[in-house]
Amino acid sequence: MAGTLFLVATPIGNLADISARAVETLRNASFIVCEDTRHSRVLLSHYGISKKTVSMPGFAERQRAAHILERISAGEDCALITDAGSPGISDPGEALVAGAVELGIFHFLGFLPRKRAEREKVLSEVEPLQATLVLYESPQRLLDLLRDLHTALGPRRACVARELTKVHEELVRGTLPGLVAHYEGREVLGEIVVVVEGRTGAAPWSEEEIRSALAEGLDRGEPLKALSKDLAQRSGWSARDLYRIGLSLPRR
Repeated sequence: MAGTLFLVATPIGNLADISARAVETLRNASFIVCEDTRHSRVLLSHYGISKKTVSMPGFAERQRAAHILERISAGEDCALITDAGSPGISDPGEALVAGAVELGIFHFLGFLPRKRAEREKVLSEVEPLQATLVLYESPQRLLDLLRDLHTALGPRRACVARELTKVHEELVRGTLPGLVAHYEGREVLGEIVVVVEGRTGAAPWSEEEIRSALAEGLDRGEPLKALSKDLAQRSGWSARDLYRIGLSLPRR
């Protein structure tokens, strides 16, 4: 799973004008990108933060962003700070953020459609993406969402984030099937964000392999819809495409 790019606002004057969450983010990041490491070291030293820093001044942002994005894509969490204020607002950061979006470090889906056909269509479209998927859902429909994600995307790693930034913030990590089991029979309250890793692993099966596996399953008497969902978890193809190919196969 790709790492996260955090944009952290820093004090314009008094070093105490920084949130506890910002300090925690800086402490937990894999590395910190600074407009000027000498200037940022004053703030970091004040809070006892000794993480490795990378310089990214405005005049060299575009040249240095590529290497930083490579590290984030490899799974490292990066905190971006500037000499004072918010990165990207009259400060360096715009090119790095734009690069992260272009590389698909994350893909924001918001709320999925409620209608089954539209929901399945969206999930089949994002299934091949290597970007981390970010979704919203109501607590009452969380379990249904997790089940649908597991069916469409397979046993990927995921995190259910509840009440982010609030007093009762909770993060539950695991695989999609594991999260389905965790939330079955549980009452869930609060605002929900679900984060799912992008597609990883081996190359997808060839169409010839797909046709052969579908034909064998159909010969065994398996329903095409269930067979398509099962093969989707192993083949790298979406269940929708598998179902379409299955319909085109001659019946024996």
